[in-house]
Amino acid sequence: MSLRKFLNSFNYAAAGIVHSIQSQRNMKIHMAAALLVLGLSVYLRISSREFLIIFFAITLVIMAELFNTAIEAVVDLYVQDFHPLARTAKNVAAGAVLLAALNSIVVAYIIIFPRLEGYSFYLAPKIKETPLNVTLIALVIVVLAVGVGKAFTSKGTFVRGGLPSGHTAVAFGGATALTLLTGNIIVATVSLVMALLVAHSRLDAEVHTMFEVITGALLGILVTMAVFALAGW
Repeated sequence: MSLRKFLNSFNYAAAGIVHSIQSQRNMKIHMAAALLVLGLSVYLRISSREFLIIFFAITLVIMAELFNTAIEAVVDLYVQDFHPLARTAKNVAAGAVLLAALNSIVVAYIIIFPRLEGYSFYLAPKIKETPLNVTLIALVIVVLAVGVGKAFTSKGTFVRGGLPSGHTAVAFGGATALTLLTGNIIVATVSLVMALLVAHSRLDAEVHTMFEVITGALLGILVTMAVFALAGW
């Protein structure tokens, strides 16, 4: 019973994130910006330390927007008429989002902008990036894409139901990454079998339909292949 409550806590948290993407225009903008920055990070071959700073900045913005959404919901629940304190609460929460966004702009300017000067944007093979960096960024983009997909289809939560299947997307994304990194047929076969078992578990539990599982698998494969191709693998 305690394990069920523990798992449900993740489901509720994911539901809150998906709701914020569905209802908040700024959250959609933040998610689009996060995907763009992560894509640039792969293409520009940033270091592990730089990726950690960028990832923290992205997380900070999303967290601030989530708090802002929660505060707005609570204020609207308890305050039916105009009240100056309600306006203050909303303004302060919005101010926190603004500061987090400005921080992310400064981070992007310091880390990414100098690399763009005189940079030629062509998708030719490049020096191979650190495998861990490419794999992590690919999986993060897969997770973000799943969240956006579930938000726009307005069905299910991140970890249960909805289009596409998040578990399947991450499983096939990881399997694709392992295949591209090792080039070993045995590793590729084992990782594919494990991904298929994850997909089957979502169908067997009747959490997802066949279409949702197939969509998740294709999303994980295509996004991961695109990120690795962008990095020159």
